[in-house]
Amino acid sequence: MNAQTALGFVGVGLMGAPMCLRLLAAGYTLTVWNRTAGKLDAVVRQGARAAESPAALARASDMILMCVTDQRAAEQVLFGPEGIAAGGAPGKLVVDFSSIAPSSARAFAERLEREHGMGLVDAPVSGGTRGAEQGTLAVMAGGRPEHVERARPVIAHLAQRFTRMGDAGAGQVTKLCNQVIVGSLLPVIAEAVRLAEAAGVDARALPQALQGGFADSLPLQIFGARMAARQFEPPLGAVSTMLKDLENAAAVAGENGVPLPMAHAAAERYRRLVAQGRAAHEPSVLIELLSGAR
Repeated sequence: MNAQTALGFVGVGLMGAPMCLRLLAAGYTLTVWNRTAGKLDAVVRQGARAAESPAALARASDMILMCVTDQRAAEQVLFGPEGIAAGGAPGKLVVDFSSIAPSSARAFAERLEREHGMGLVDAPVSGGTRGAEQGTLAVMAGGRPEHVERARPVIAHLAQRFTRMGDAGAGQVTKLCNQVIVGSLLPVIAEAVRLAEAAGVDARALPQALQGGFADSLPLQIFGARMAARQFEPPLGAVSTMLKDLENAAAVAGENGVPLPMAHAAAERYRRLVAQGRAAHEPSVLIELLSGAR
C-alpha cells in the first residue's frame, strides 16, 4: 500500500476530520462523504474531494474508511440504497473505525463478503480527538489476517498501535473492554477531584501530583484536569457515546454470563447526564453531578 492508493472516508466528525487531515498530509488521494455536508469544508480545503453519496465514494476508492456513531448508522452507510456496498466491487476493503456491537460487526463482515466480495475490518479506536490529531490512536482490529495487513500501512499514519485481536467482531469486543475501564474510571476521577476541592486541596494540581504513581492514567491527566478547571469545551467525546458503549458491553456480558457491577454503576451516572440534556457534552461534566450543579 502506498500514497497512490485511493482512499475514501465516510463520517468526517470529531474523530474523522483529524484522521482525514493526517491522511491528506501523508499524500493520499482522499474522497469524503458526511451526512452533514458542511462538516466537509475543512478537509475539502486541504485537498479532499466530496462525494455525492457513500456509493459514489466507494466507486472512487480502493479502500473505504468509516467512522460513524453506532451500528444503525453503520448499517445505513454500508447497505442503504446509496450505501458503500452499492458502489463496491470484489476486492475492495472497508475499515470501520466506529464503535458498534460485536454482533453487528460480524454480520456486516459476513454480508459484505457473501453479497459483494468485499472485506471488512472492524477497527474501533481509543485515544480521543487528541490522539486522532497527533496520530497516536490505539486501534483494535477484527478481521481476516490478510485484510488487517492490507490496512496496516494506512493505519500507520493514524495510530501508534494497530493490533489484530481475532476474527470479525474481535476488535469491537476489545474496544468494549477498553470502555469498561475508561467509562468506569471517569466517575471515580470525578469523585477524587470533588473530594480534593471539598477538603480545601487544589484539585487542579492532582494530575501533576499523581503523575507516575499507581493512580496515574491518560484519563486522569486529560479529563481530571478538565474537571478541576470546569473546562468542557471544545468537547472531547460525548456522554451519549460512552453510554452506548457501556450498554453494548452489558449486552455482550449478558450473553456470556459475566457480571459488570462497576460498569453498570458508571452507566447509571451517564444516564443521569443524558436525562439532564447533556448527551452531547463531554464526560468531564460528571464532576457537576457531585457539585450540586443541575
